[in-house]
Amino acid sequence: MSTIETDTTLSAQDAPEFAPAQFVRWFREVAPYVHDFRGKTFVVAFGGELVSDGALNTLIQDLSLLSALGVKLILVHGSRPQVNEQLKLKGYQIQFGRGTEPTGAEALECAKEAAGEIRLDIEAAFSQGLPNTPMSHAQVRVISGNFVTARPVGVIDGVDYKHAGAVRKLDTDAMKSVINQGAIVLLSPLGFSPTGEAFNLAMEDLATSAAIALRAEKLIFLTQDRTVRDEDGSVDTELAREDADKLLAEGSLDEDTAFFLTHASRAVKRGVARAHLVPYTLDGSVLLEIFTHDGVGTMVVEDTLDDLRPASVDDVGAIVQLIEPLEADGTLVPRGRSVIERDVEKFTVLEHDGVIYGCVAIIPYLSENMAEMACLIVHQEWQGTGEGEMLLRHAEHRARSMGAKRLFVLTTRTSHWFMKRGFVQGGISDLPKERQTHYNRSRNSLVFIKKL
Repeated sequence: MSTIETDTTLSAQDAPEFAPAQFVRWFREVAPYVHDFRGKTFVVAFGGELVSDGALNTLIQDLSLLSALGVKLILVHGSRPQVNEQLKLKGYQIQFGRGTEPTGAEALECAKEAAGEIRLDIEAAFSQGLPNTPMSHAQVRVISGNFVTARPVGVIDGVDYKHAGAVRKLDTDAMKSVINQGAIVLLSPLGFSPTGEAFNLAMEDLATSAAIALRAEKLIFLTQDRTVRDEDGSVDTELAREDADKLLAEGSLDEDTAFFLTHASRAVKRGVARAHLVPYTLDGSVLLEIFTHDGVGTMVVEDTLDDLRPASVDDVGAIVQLIEPLEADGTLVPRGRSVIERDVEKFTVLEHDGVIYGCVAIIPYLSENMAEMACLIVHQEWQGTGEGEMLLRHAEHRARSMGAKRLFVLTTRTSHWFMKRGFVQGGISDLPKERQTHYNRSRNSLVFIKKL
């Protein structure tokens, strides 16, 4: 009998039918995300390319699972390739690209036909219920309607955009009523004016507007593979909005990636907690993005709040002031000002209006692929609003960027806080050899380790 290594990652298509240890481990690992996202609103958006590439049914199965787990879903679809195909078949030379483009009467009719066909395909896919399939016993209601009030784009630089429109208002009360009853709201890229006119909308703009209006937890764009990548070609899994805007200003991204990233940045800037660019070409990408630590796409967050920055020598006094009360009550080991000055480049600080109210230090031990997180502190007056989580995410990201595979902390009083955030208790022997020699046995600090 062959054995399955528990650390081996297999795709949904390649996984063996019976791999119990791996199944149990994964199921346990997703439990915190299930608890966290139950009752939250996700806006999931995809273009007509996903439909034409035959990826609709697998997406619907994954969205049905999210719905069953208590996630409130708004689904926004596009139809660009289908509209272009209709125009071509009818002999028109017009072809739509990204963004808002002039839409004549003939193009609007094609947009209506394409949107209607895709809407019916989506409703049919959610109606599946064959035994021995992921949709077995699923009873997912999909509600579409006139939720979107649109306005004409009008004349821009002398060009009449005719039936091209922009979102004027969303009936959020009606949409919330639908999702609060466990149904899914389906939005097509069409809107209607108070006079009864129909307007062609850009899917990306509609999805972003819906996420902002509903204060969604997540806006997820499913793309052909328009993620942001590092210099080595790996996916940049977490991007602060400020950094996303810098990338956009540089103009180094391809047109499609820049287009999606622009909307993701706008959504986060306007209050959406997270915006994701996820490749639909990877089987189960939505589930992997939501239920694994690193995900498979690029996530844009308002992570820095424009307050997070590397520490400098000028910050040593403020860092000492943060640390001293915790040294006095025994929470932290005494370091002294000279030690902070020596290691200041390892610190990151939180600053607002010239006041430093938080800090964290990362100490690398890269010969053993580890890093230590130390001095994670938020001033008492700023606690309880997520700054500790922000510093932790930053520390994890910084450690990963250094090449560390595991992050560890030593603590005497905050073990539960770290355990709730994925750290597992270890022992002194699990520490890097160099750190073991400097372990203060009189303090008897607990060791907690997290895989990155």
